Amino acid sequence: MTADAAKPEASRRDVEPPAAERTTQAVAEPASVAPAGQPPVERPFVALRPRLSPAEKGSRLFFLVCAVAAMGQMLLIMVFLFGEAAGLFLGQDGQPGVSLRDFFLSEDWYPTYDPPAFGALALLAGSLSVTVCSTLLAGPLGLGLAVYLACVAGPRTREWVKPAVELLAAVPSVVLGLVGMAAVAPFLQNVLNLPTGLNVLNASLILTIMATPTVASLGEDALTAVPKDIQDASYALGATRWETIWKVTVPAALGGLSTAVILGLGRSLGETLVVLMVAGGAAHIPLSVFDSVRPLTSTLAAEMGETAIGGRHYQALFALGALLFVMTLAFNLLAWRLSRRWRSGR
Repeated sequence: MTADAAKPEASRRDVEPPAAERTTQAVAEPASVAPAGQPPVERPFVALRPRLSPAEKGSRLFFLVCAVAAMGQMLLIMVFLFGEAAGLFLGQDGQPGVSLRDFFLSEDWYPTYDPPAFGALALLAGSLSVTVCSTLLAGPLGLGLAVYLACVAGPRTREWVKPAVELLAAVPSVVLGLVGMAAVAPFLQNVLNLPTGLNVLNASLILTIMATPTVASLGEDALTAVPKDIQDASYALGATRWETIWKVTVPAALGGLSTAVILGLGRSLGETLVVLMVAGGAAHIPLSVFDSVRPLTSTLAAEMGETAIGGRHYQALFALGALLFVMTLAFNLLAWRLSRRWRSGR
């Protein structure tokens, strides 16, 4: 190609805009020429949307149906749960309803007496006692394990330790309950000279084993999500490895670590079989970690099969289930809120 022939092509390339710009300009051009004396009417800019294939449209519809089905299931569960629980407080068949004050502030849980007593305070105290004690143990243990896996352990060590921690989460709760009954309870009873080894401490220790993998896994994810540039900047300023971990990495991942602890707390709060087997089953407010308790979940598991459908005892158990549902939902919403604030950097 000669130089004279190349000049027209170069001039055309300089004058003509690219195809994408020509499309944008064509979309933004005026739709019509306005009459004299009036401002021109411009067509609003419309973003071009890619045409979806039938497979993509089917995928979107499938995921939309799944999301609607999940929300519908949650709504139906709430309607059924709170609908059955409402009968206890509203009364039925000529029987007066139980007041909210008696339900939440009374320690007496005697559903089969005449007249029955439906006080949930002792059961609520039992759930909170084992949950708080297990969280106080599982929180530091799980977070320490998360820091070790994310910041300290080498690649080969991490390959062995992390699967072992995740495998611990797969142990059935009934197996851990048997360990608590057959091994931990006699040990506590003999070493501490207690009347029984089935108490808050025993249940807290077993729940710690169950909640630690959750806290460790979520905590490690939060620590590994911290940008490496922040850590490199700390090293460049002369900080040591431990100073970088405790003053840079951990504060940067504090929101995610808090979320991990709260979700571990929810894991302990919703556990049923372990507390049914090792908490002792005594419906009273504990005064120490060596007292036996009866949490909400163990009460539901132990008494639901003995009630008549539609009776007051049946409705009282649904009221306990609604209370447990609200508590679990509150902890999950708190974890979601902390996670959202952590991701947004506020």
